[in-house]
Amino acid sequence: MTSEELFSNIVAKRSFLCVGLDSEPEKLPESVKRYKDPVFEFNRRIIDATAKYTVAYKPNFAFYESQGVSGWDSLRKSVEYISVNHPDIFIIADAKRGDIGNTSKMYARAVFGDMPFDAVTVAPYMGEDSVKPFLTYQGKWAIVLALTSNKGADDFQYFTSAGERLFERVLTVSQQWGTPDNMMFVVGATRAEMLSDIRKIVPDHFLLVPGVGAQGGSLEEVARYGMNKKCGLLVNSSRGIIFADSSDRFDIVASEKAAEIQKEMAGYLAPLVG
Repeated sequence: MTSEELFSNIVAKRSFLCVGLDSEPEKLPESVKRYKDPVFEFNRRIIDATAKYTVAYKPNFAFYESQGVSGWDSLRKSVEYISVNHPDIFIIADAKRGDIGNTSKMYARAVFGDMPFDAVTVAPYMGEDSVKPFLTYQGKWAIVLALTSNKGADDFQYFTSAGERLFERVLTVSQQWGTPDNMMFVVGATRAEMLSDIRKIVPDHFLLVPGVGAQGGSLEEVARYGMNKKCGLLVNSSRGIIFADSSDRFDIVASEKAAEIQKEMAGYLAPLVG
């Protein structure tokens, strides 16, 4: 999927919402636990309930890998379900991969050669050769961790040398490895005020912004500081949507929560799309 195609879907849906499929088995409603594959049934109902309001889904690999073979099966079925039934939606593998070149090549093959993902999150700490293999797949994206929303981000990401913070160095160097059509950056919503500085370095790239909702990030601030002329944002909400209700109405409530966010997003998009 190109950036133009992604932007077209943002315009069509008046939304830049990404729903995180962090489908923790212990938190699943009792109503889906009778199914042979409860995680897939939960995901399927969440996907069908929210697809009209979202432009992206982001399964977090940890919640599937932790379940072994059955988890991988649930992940595969979920991603294929999105691809077949909602082909306009961008699918992100939240895997945070990053290793030496030949190992990253295998990681890239696992994500892009075996399942219909459009993008994968990657860690840039090991440098260019750890990210480049993900950029060799036509129409696929690498989403580079730049400035995260967790408390531990302060340990390294704000380290300053020669007047440049580490996350700024990551942005400056890594954008040379790809283009705005195959590389995005992760910027946490709880660091929304940093988006102005980030946009000075990467004005044209899409930013994947987690941390809105349960983590306390402000959608209004993200839009104000981070939006560019083609929106340039995918704002993720996970628990605030998929686990908003634990009854048999969980999918209906998820739809309502996604609709609320989409309505707010439509207001921020109005100057761009009319």
